[in-house]
Amino acid sequence: MKSKFLIILAIICLILNIGCKKETSETSSAEVASSGTEIKMDGELPSKESIPKLFDEMDLQQATQCYLWALPIVTFAEWQNVHYNQFKASSNDLVFYNTYNDRIGILTANATTPYIMSFIDLATNGPTVLEMPAGHTAGGLGDFWQREQAVIGEMGPDKGKGGKYLLVPPTMKDLKPAGYFIVPCNTMNMFFGIRSLDPDPKSTEDIVKKVKIYPYSKRDNPTQTKIVSPPAGKKWLGNQPIGIAYWERLHAILQVEPVEDRDRFFMAWLKNLGIEKGKPFAPDERQKKILIDAATKGQQMAMANSFSKRFADVKHWPDKKWDYVMIIKNPSQRDENYDEFFERASYFYEATGYSKAMITKTPNVGQAYLGSYYDNEGNWLDGGKNYTLNIPANPPAVNFWSITVYDSATRCLIDNPQQSGDLSSRKDLIKNSDGSVDLYFGPKAPAGKEKNWVQTLPGKHWFTYMRFYGPTKAYFDKSWKMDDIKEVK
Repeated sequence: MKSKFLIILAIICLILNIGCKKETSETSSAEVASSGTEIKMDGELPSKESIPKLFDEMDLQQATQCYLWALPIVTFAEWQNVHYNQFKASSNDLVFYNTYNDRIGILTANATTPYIMSFIDLATNGPTVLEMPAGHTAGGLGDFWQREQAVIGEMGPDKGKGGKYLLVPPTMKDLKPAGYFIVPCNTMNMFFGIRSLDPDPKSTEDIVKKVKIYPYSKRDNPTQTKIVSPPAGKKWLGNQPIGIAYWERLHAILQVEPVEDRDRFFMAWLKNLGIEKGKPFAPDERQKKILIDAATKGQQMAMANSFSKRFADVKHWPDKKWDYVMIIKNPSQRDENYDEFFERASYFYEATGYSKAMITKTPNVGQAYLGSYYDNEGNWLDGGKNYTLNIPANPPAVNFWSITVYDSATRCLIDNPQQSGDLSSRKDLIKNSDGSVDLYFGPKAPAGKEKNWVQTLPGKHWFTYMRFYGPTKAYFDKSWKMDDIKEVK
């Protein structure tokens, strides 16, 4: 009896095994690529007609990663193009972003304080002198991968007392004349930005007029530095272009910048897509389609990577929806065993400029940034709905705090009829009896609360940054706690 049972069991197992083998064989005859393209197999190998599809899939996957990799340099290259061609500012001029409308095209700009910025072309200038006046300022120099290369102002070597900085191109790093703060540059194009921390507009104007930028070769007879403002009433954007324009901008900037060892694999991937150093950008139709599709898919990945961060310990308060905006650990963008690829892509999709002062760990100096993209129920913030946020008494900021609303599509200041996107301790807000402040966001202001309201746009999503200038101990030890943004139903 026992032997018959074993025979029957063996037959059942044999039948099941044959069925499994048959199913496996059928599955291996047609695989589906991640893009949805069906890949037919010839036994254990891809069929002849599937080889081109696999190359297309490989190029598409690599192109989407190249999109994320290139975000910081494409952003600066596009913004530099706006400076030179729309604003008519040269490499030695300053652009003064003073009004709300001036700043509306900058990625996640602060709507509270003015910006003074320049893009300096060392290929044209050669070594370049930057003269900083004394004053209550914060700023710095960054390369075109948005790595901070020098802190300027009160937290820099001039300590707010002013001085001359010399920007030395990567091809001339041995140049070290006396009397200058030497800045050995990683890239041929450099970004310079400062902010006046003095609330007096007259002080800001005085500082701007005294800043000078000129080639070192003309130090005995410096060229004049002009102050340029964005054209009034004209819309512009300093963010990443979309579609094939993204790759055109990337190709152009790669022609003038050195290739770093960390980036050689990405340059190999780009070569398969028609983007090569020293050669014109002339993609064929296959490459063009892949690049356009990759720009779309890459941007979607960038949105998820920025607006729904999956990094460890990214919440300031673990039970709230306020993220740390600054997740890059240091200006080099390097961790112990890897470069911060995803952290860099997350931050530079939604913002520009990076400084150690923005990730201060010292109470009462620098800045702290928190971002919120969801309401308290985990839904995207919707411009057609009404929301409220309570700011408890005694916010942890020595200088001031501000909360700013951005358009999720552009990542720039919300372009609303109100022409205002921020609420701050520098404004005349209505306070509650306990010292807290209730803020409102929505298409229409709640009656009697207009001072505490930012107008949002139906049909568009938005997000917000909360900034603390001079964050105090209560910020770092989290003894001061802010609630989530709540929908008013």
